[in-house]
Amino acid sequence: MARDVGDERARARGERTRRTPRPRRTGIGTPRRRGREPKLTRVPRARGVVAATTGFLGLSSTKRAAILALVVCALALTVAVPLRNYVAQRQELAAVSEQQQVLAAEVARLQQERARLSDPAEIEAQARSRLGYVMPGEVPYVVQLPVAPGPDPADAANSGVPWYRVLWREVAEGPR
Repeated sequence: MARDVGDERARARGERTRRTPRPRRTGIGTPRRRGREPKLTRVPRARGVVAATTGFLGLSSTKRAAILALVVCALALTVAVPLRNYVAQRQELAAVSEQQQVLAAEVARLQQERARLSDPAEIEAQARSRLGYVMPGEVPYVVQLPVAPGPDPADAANSGVPWYRVLWREVAEGPR
């Protein structure tokens, strides 16, 4: 009885147990094996045939290749989205950095202009040139250059030049 309990425990753990040989029956009711082939002509049974055709985990090579392709595709899709986001963020970062450099250069230019315009002599020069201001006691002179006479519209009609070209020349030259 104690031996049976030990055998059951060993079988539960997957271990082989020591089997006691069964006594052979040679009495009545035991079929005799007369049609048995001799050992020399009998084809040996290949034990590893199933393992050789199915391979790892009992799967054929095409099934394994399909599963491998499926796993590779899943990994590629898993990596593709974060990689695309990474590349997009790197491009955006480069664009923002370039824009920041342009803005920093513009800020430096505006600070120089501010420093230049904070000088009283520059303010006076700007007031004289742009606004026409003069200091008290100065007499301003405005010099106007004569305008070269253009073609007379009446002469243009006689010369065969269209009226719109004559008008356009007057606009381009400015008022007389």
